[in-house]
Amino acid sequence: MGQVVVISTGGTIASRWQGSGFAADARGGDVLATAAVPDGVTVRVVDLMSVNSARLTTADQLALLRTVHEVLADPDVAGIVVTHGTDTLEESAFFVDLHHGDPRPVVFTGAQLPLEDPNGDGPRNLHDALLTAASVRDLGVLVVFDGQVHAARGTIKVQTLAADAFADPSGSRVADVGPSGVVIHRRPERPEPLPLPAADGPLPRVDVVMHHCDADTLLFDAAVGAGAQGVVLVATGAGNATPEIAAAVAGAASRGVLVAVTTRVPSGSVAEIYTHGGAVDLVAGGAVLTGTLRAGQARIAVLAATLAATDPAARAEALRRALGAPAPAADAHGASLANA
Repeated sequence: MGQVVVISTGGTIASRWQGSGFAADARGGDVLATAAVPDGVTVRVVDLMSVNSARLTTADQLALLRTVHEVLADPDVAGIVVTHGTDTLEESAFFVDLHHGDPRPVVFTGAQLPLEDPNGDGPRNLHDALLTAASVRDLGVLVVFDGQVHAARGTIKVQTLAADAFADPSGSRVADVGPSGVVIHRRPERPEPLPLPAADGPLPRVDVVMHHCDADTLLFDAAVGAGAQGVVLVATGAGNATPEIAAAVAGAASRGVLVAVTTRVPSGSVAEIYTHGGAVDLVAGGAVLTGTLRAGQARIAVLAATLAATDPAARAEALRRALGAPAPAADAHGASLANA
């Protein structure tokens, strides 16, 4: 099958008891030693970091992205497995997927139980991830957990503690891993990859603000005032807020802040249906709807867009490209209706 490179970043799969709780401290070789390696697969380990994934930063995710690209520069590598904490795995996997154009897979996995638990799920997950990385092609970045293979895009953590931790609430899984190997059910549609971000320069601030009953513009305005170059509004329903928040969104967008709208509803797409502060008004004010992406991945899409360009219009176009969305419609004079 070939060589698979395991990039170790920490998480529960690498966690040991610290006296008051668990924390990541094991090296990748220790994690690999718990799993059965599929026949015909050779493994090389890259110890990138060992942290609980709630602590990850944009700088860490950029380091992971660049490491993935460096590893894939070797034509002898059949695929990559990234061991990662489950808290933010959905964000890192999607970030890598947005910049991934290689036919070889990058497979994220982890565990819900710590390294030395006798009933731990890490060994099976790692075995399945190695098998997937060595045997599939042209599926993009994947998440392998509990015998299931998910596309990175749209897949989120849906269980805090249970073994079947990941799913796409708005879509179906890509494959299953069983005794006969990896059985593929569908091939995910993916937009063209974004270019690899520059290796230097300041990292943009991108914030997430949630709408709720009695919500005003205080937190949204605070994010913009703190220097956010992008803001994700987690709206209600199909993408709705209030006239006051819609006005704040329009004001921020006019100053070059990239605003994206998702929803706090578990599944389904955001859509332009309602006015009086709904998605119709938010889009008219310059916001971009994120389809079925939820808050964490919507933020990653905005982050990737702000890293891809500096001009506000170019950033909005990069965000639509990341979302696989068409450009906004234009009126008879060629002006964007989204900004009319």
